[in-house]
Amino acid sequence: MSDTELEKSNAPSIDDLTLRKEKNSTHGAEVVNEEVNNNRQEEDGLEYPKAFAMVMIVVALSLSIFLVSLDMTIVATAIPKITDQFHGLDLVGWYGSAFFLTVGSFQSTWGKAYKYFPLKITFLMSIFIFELGSLICGVAPNSTALIVGRAISGLGGAGIASGAYTIIAFAARPQHRAAYTGILGASYGVASVVGPLLGGVFADKLTWRWCFYINLPIGGVAAAIILFLFTTPPNAVPTPATLKEKILQMDLPGTFTIMASLVCFFLALQWGGQTKAWKSADVIGTLVGFVLLIALFIVIQYFQGERGIIVARLLKERTVSVGMVYVFFLGGGWFILLYYLPYYFQVVSGVSASQSGVRNLPMIIGTTIATILSGALISAFGHFVPFMILSAVGATIGCGLLYTLSAASTSAQWIGYQALTGLSTGLAFQIPVISSQATVSPADLSSVTAMVLFLQTIGGAFFISIAEAAFANRILHVLPQYAPSVSPARVLSVGVSELRNVFGKEGDAIQGIIESYLQGLKVTYAMAITCTGIAFFVALGSRWPWKNLRGKTSIGGAV
Repeated sequence: MSDTELEKSNAPSIDDLTLRKEKNSTHGAEVVNEEVNNNRQEEDGLEYPKAFAMVMIVVALSLSIFLVSLDMTIVATAIPKITDQFHGLDLVGWYGSAFFLTVGSFQSTWGKAYKYFPLKITFLMSIFIFELGSLICGVAPNSTALIVGRAISGLGGAGIASGAYTIIAFAARPQHRAAYTGILGASYGVASVVGPLLGGVFADKLTWRWCFYINLPIGGVAAAIILFLFTTPPNAVPTPATLKEKILQMDLPGTFTIMASLVCFFLALQWGGQTKAWKSADVIGTLVGFVLLIALFIVIQYFQGERGIIVARLLKERTVSVGMVYVFFLGGGWFILLYYLPYYFQVVSGVSASQSGVRNLPMIIGTTIATILSGALISAFGHFVPFMILSAVGATIGCGLLYTLSAASTSAQWIGYQALTGLSTGLAFQIPVISSQATVSPADLSSVTAMVLFLQTIGGAFFISIAEAAFANRILHVLPQYAPSVSPARVLSVGVSELRNVFGKEGDAIQGIIESYLQGLKVTYAMAITCTGIAFFVALGSRWPWKNLRGKTSIGGAV
C-alpha cells in the first residue's frame, strides 16, 4: 500500500477521535456523595447523568446559549432605530464589534477559569456579568454607554459560551456528544430566528431597549436551573494550583494585548475615509499599533506556553488548527450577512424593522435546521470533513447570489438566496467544536473549546468592523454620483430608518441615496463571498475521509 493510500485509510472519523481521547483520559473521582450516585450512571469507569438530570442540564445550557445568541442577533434589526435616537452611523460598527470583541478575547480566560475554579460557580458568575451588561445597555443614555454595556455583556457571554460547551462535554457520553452539541447549536439557531423578529417588533412597537431587558428574565431562569438542579460531575474537579498560578493561567497579558490590538484596528476603520483621511497620522498610527500589538501577542503566547490563550501543543492537532481557521472565516461571512441584510430590507425595500426581521427568516431558519441536522449526521456517519467542504461551497454560492440583489429583486430571489446561504452555513457551524473536542483529552476540553470559540467570535468582530468601514466609505464615494445635491455627511448623520422621511421630499435625492446604500451593501456581500471562499480552501487542508472507519478501533493520523 502506498503512503497516500495509507493516509486515506487511516483518516479518522469522530468515533476514532473519541476512542483516542478516551484512551488518554483519566477516570473520575472514586468516591461521590449519595446525591450524585442517584443522578448519574456509570459507563466505562466514568459516570454520566441519568435521563432526567441530563434533560435538565441540556435545558439549562440551551437557555444560556440562547441568552448569548439572542444578544448577537436581536440588535441587528434594531440598529437602524438605534441610529435614529443616537443620530448617525459613526459608531454603529461598535454595537456589534464591542460584544464580539470581549466574547472572543475572554474565551480563554473563562476556559482557564472552568479548569481551575468550581464549574458551577464560575458558570453562574458568567451569567451574572452578562445580565449586568444587558441592564447597562437597556438604560444607556448614549452610544458610548451602550457600547460599554455591550462590552460587559460580551465578557459574561464568553463565559456562558465556553462553560456551556465544557459542561456538555463532561456530562454527555462520547457517542452522544455530537447530538447534544447540535442541540446547543439549535438553541443558537432558535435565538437567531427569534432575535431579528423580536428586535424588529421591539423597535417598532415598544423601544429598542427591550432588546436588552428581555435578557434579564431568560438569564434568571437559566441561572435558577443551574443553581438548583445541576450537580458538578466528579471528573470535573478543579485542577489543584496556588492562587498565583491560577491567575497566571488566565493569561491576562495576552487577553488585554489582543483586545488593544483589535481596538486599534477598529478605530482605524472607524476613522479612515469618514472622519479622518486614510493618510492621517491617527489612522496610520492605529494601524501600526494593531500590527505591533499582534506581534506582541504572538510573542506573549510563545512565552506563556500552556498558560496562553492559544496553546501551541493543541495546534499540532490538524483537526483543531484547521477548525479554528475555518470557523474564523465561515463565521465572519455569516455575521456580515446577519448585520447587513436588514439594511437591504429597511433602506432599499423600505420595510419596517419588524418586517425586516420576518424577511430575514429564510437565512436564519436555514441555519437552524442545518445546525440541528449536522450534529445528527455526524453522529450517524462519523465523518465531518465532507460537511465542511459542502458548507463552504454552498455558502459561497449563496453569498454570490445575494450580491446580485437589487431594488427590483423579487421575493423568490431574496428568499431562495438566503435559504441556500443559511442551510450551507449551518451545516458546519458546530463542526469545529465537535471535532476539536473529540480530538483532545478531558483535561484539554475547556482550553480547546475556548480556542475554537475565540477564533469564531473574533472573526465576527473583525469582519463586521471591516464591513462597516467598507460600507460607509463606499456610500461616501458614490453619493456624489447618484445624489449630487445631498451632503454625504448629512446622509451618514441621519438614522437609517429615517432616510425616506428626511430626504423623501427632495426630488430624486432619495432614489440616489437608496442606490448608494445598495452599492455599499454590495461591498459587504463581496466580503462575505471572500470569507466563505477562503473557508472552502481551509477545509481542503483536512484529509479527506476516503474510507468510513465507524466501528473500527484502529487509530489513524490526525486530521
